[in-house]
Amino acid sequence: MDSASATLEPLFAFMAQSLSTLEFAFNKLPGSAVLLRYVKSSHQNDPGRTILEVILVIFAIRTLLQSRTRADRTGKHFIQFSDKEIDELVDEWTPEPLDTPLTAAEKADLAAVPVIAGPNGPKPKLVGTGKTAINLASFNFTGLAGNENIKQTAVETLRKYGLGSCGPPGFYGTLDVHMQLERDIADFLGTEASILYSQGFSTISSVIPAFCKRGDIIVADRGVNFAIHKGIQISRSTVRWFDHNDLKSLEDVLETIEKDRKKRRGPVTRRFIITEGIFEKDGAMIDLPKLIEIKYKHKYRLILDESFSFGIVGRTGRGLTELYNVPAEKVDMLVGSVAIGLCAGGGFCAGSQTVVDHQRINGTSFVFSASMPALLSVSASEGINVLRSSPSILSTLQENVRAARAILDRVDCISIPSHPASPIIHIYIRSPSSTLHPASAALSPKPSNPTSPLPREATTWNWDIESEEHILQDVVEEALAQGVMITKAKRLRGQETVEARPSIRLALTSALTKKDTEKAATVVKSAFVKVLSKRR
Repeated sequence: MDSASATLEPLFAFMAQSLSTLEFAFNKLPGSAVLLRYVKSSHQNDPGRTILEVILVIFAIRTLLQSRTRADRTGKHFIQFSDKEIDELVDEWTPEPLDTPLTAAEKADLAAVPVIAGPNGPKPKLVGTGKTAINLASFNFTGLAGNENIKQTAVETLRKYGLGSCGPPGFYGTLDVHMQLERDIADFLGTEASILYSQGFSTISSVIPAFCKRGDIIVADRGVNFAIHKGIQISRSTVRWFDHNDLKSLEDVLETIEKDRKKRRGPVTRRFIITEGIFEKDGAMIDLPKLIEIKYKHKYRLILDESFSFGIVGRTGRGLTELYNVPAEKVDMLVGSVAIGLCAGGGFCAGSQTVVDHQRINGTSFVFSASMPALLSVSASEGINVLRSSPSILSTLQENVRAARAILDRVDCISIPSHPASPIIHIYIRSPSSTLHPASAALSPKPSNPTSPLPREATTWNWDIESEEHILQDVVEEALAQGVMITKAKRLRGQETVEARPSIRLALTSALTKKDTEKAATVVKSAFVKVLSKRR
């Protein structure tokens, strides 16, 4: 026994020395004392846990060391095809469509779109007939599209900078012409600064979630456009709705919100009013001075979308702030379209320097989208110079609006909800038993539910969208046959929160003479009378 112990003694001594060396090396490691204390505590309180952790560590090491793929590299389990069989399979394969096929109505609408030869303008040439037509379908309110000076400047810019910017503004997509346009817009409107967006639609839908977050309160008009609805949806804010273009309803909703907050003893959160200057859906116009008064009274911030009023109304095209003589700095976020108002591309948001700087890191469309081409920026700057130097353009536009309305307002079979000064005119088929506009509840004696985007009158709408679309398309084709190009208002049916009633949308322009405008309005009048008389 003593001899066996004597034989194993060197082994025990070696193991003790090895453990001592390992313990010394382990204790030299940073954090070893904490790990040792954790293992001792774990083993003392729950030895089974320590065993489980050791198993998990071993399993993790094994997983990291084993092969990442178990594919059979030999190919013995693969099905072998001949070249002929492969060709047959390829010929038989039919890829799935990237989008749903067009419906019969969509195909008919697409086929009915007139094709023009050469550049678009106030009197484009039709491919089908070879004749020119008066254009009341395109957004060319001040006649900047086709302006030769702007065109020449754009060509020179294209040769200098190339076409695309190849990057988002915050990375390497900002050029000197972009910064110049931002300064031009801010100076034109009378604000501290402005910021450019490369797409008109994504401008307002990016501005709203840049400022409005979860827990904030948004009070919006029921008649706002689809882009605003998308921005509100992205923001995830608490939303309340007021009746379309009804500032009395707005005040009622604001007072209700404040009463509810005091009742719940809730904190004061950021609060916003969102509306349009001239509404895209029906051409109505907001009473801006009254809106500013309400905003200050209830301490809300105002996000005003002037996509269809900037560059279009006012003595020099500065929009509603100029039309109503309201300082632009009283609007917290003034959003406009460079594509519509200046016939270029993209959009902008003007306001204080703080408002603009905030969007440079929080505006998703600004941060992640490539900036607009340089030639469009220069074209927009030139457009502003034209509006500054030629205020008669806006006077001609308003003269044409009055001439057209003088003819159309006397037609019994139609109704026009647009403001008398709005160059965008929507025309509905008059029906005694139906509401003019799905967002109009201003004349309702009962207040609508502020939590719903639909007014109370939604249950009484009895107009048929499909039937009215067909009638209006017949009007479009009849007018085109008489040499006037008009269009139905395009809608995303099934996607919009409030389905707008079908309408004809006229876009008047200063590029036409008063005589041409009166002629076109007379043709539209006769087309309506002719088509509707056949239907009745």
